[in-house]
Amino acid sequence: MIISRTPYRLSFFGGGTDFPQWYLKETGAVLSVTIDKYCYLSCRHLPPFFNIKHRIVWSHIETVSSIAEILHPAVREGLRFLGFDDSEGIEIQHQGDLPARSGIGSSSSFSVGLIKALTGLKGGMLGKMELARQATMLEQEVLKETVGSQDQVAAAFGGLNFIQFSKNGQIEVEPVTLSSARVEELEQSLILLYTGTSRLGSEIAINSTKNFCKRSAVLKEMFSMVDQGISILSGKGPLEEFGKLLHKSWMLKRSLSDDISNITIDEIYQKALANGAIGGKLSGAGGSGFMLFYVPILKQTNFLLAMKPYICVPFTFTQSGSSIIYYDESYKATNGGYASGVEGAQKVMQKRDLSMIKANKKIKEKNLVGNRN
Repeated sequence: MIISRTPYRLSFFGGGTDFPQWYLKETGAVLSVTIDKYCYLSCRHLPPFFNIKHRIVWSHIETVSSIAEILHPAVREGLRFLGFDDSEGIEIQHQGDLPARSGIGSSSSFSVGLIKALTGLKGGMLGKMELARQATMLEQEVLKETVGSQDQVAAAFGGLNFIQFSKNGQIEVEPVTLSSARVEELEQSLILLYTGTSRLGSEIAINSTKNFCKRSAVLKEMFSMVDQGISILSGKGPLEEFGKLLHKSWMLKRSLSDDISNITIDEIYQKALANGAIGGKLSGAGGSGFMLFYVPILKQTNFLLAMKPYICVPFTFTQSGSSIIYYDESYKATNGGYASGVEGAQKVMQKRDLSMIKANKKIKEKNLVGNRN
C-alpha cells in the first residue's frame, strides 16, 4: 500500500494568466502558497480473493470489473494514462481535509496525488516539475478540462512561490524568500471563510477564457500585480498594502465573466469590508467556495463575530508539496505476490538472496569501519 499527501493552495495574484489559452500567447505568472490542508490518496493492488477487479472510494464507492467501468474520470483516465490495465486489481481511496469544488485547487491536488501514488505503486518516482506536467497533461489534454496550470505546480512543489508561464510552454518556479516574521504576519492576517457552496470550476473557466481576447488589458494588469505583491511582501512597508492589492485584483477578476461572482458572494464581500477586512477575493475560478480575506490582527475578533455563521478555517502555510507518507509492499512479498507454484518459489528464493546480500553487506561494513555499538 502507498499513501500520498498533497496540499491545497491559495492563489493571491495572477489567476487567469496561468491558462494556456493566455500564456502561450502573452506569458503569465501567479503568486500562490500551499496550506496545511491536504488531499490523501491510498492505493494498493487489490487481492484476487474478491468477485470484483477494482475498488474506488470517493464520494461514491465503486466496485467494478474493469477500468473502463470506473465513473470517476480522473481515476479512470489516470490509470490508463499511467499504463495500468485489468491484469491486476487496484484499490484507491480518497480523503480530503476540505470539500471538493471549493476553489482551493482540490481537483489538481487530487490529480497530482493520484499520479504520485500510482507511480510509487509501480516503484517509480517523479521530480516535482515532471509530476506537475503529468497532472496538467491529464487534466488539460486527456480529460479535456478547461483549467489553468498553476494548481498542479503549486500542489507538486509546495511553498510560497512565484510561478512563471512562458510562451514556449516552459514553467519556472521561484520560491519567495521572506523573513519568518514577515511570513508569520501575512499568515496571521489572512482569514479563509467557507461560503457553504461548491461548483465545477472548469465550467466557469470556459466562459472566462472565451472573454480573454476582450479582456486582455484586464489580464495584463492582473499579471502585473504578481510583481507588485512580491514587492510588498519583500519590502518593509505596511503589509496592509497586500490586502488593498487583493481588493483591486478581485475587482478586476470579477469583470472577466458574469459567472465569477453573484449576489451572495458580493453581499459576503461587502459585509467583510464593513467589518474590518481590507481586501479579499473568492478563491479559484469563482461562483462559490472559499473566500480569502486580509484582516488586520486587531480587527479579527469583531470580523469573525460579524461573519457568523460562515465557517472560518484555520490554516498555516506549508513548504512541502505532494509527498508519499506511507509505503509498504511487504504484503506482496509475504504472499509471494499472490503467485503459486514455480513462480512463487522463485520469489521466495529471490527474497532469501536479498537477505543474504544484506547480511554480507553488514559483515563488510563491520570489517571496514568497525563495530559501532
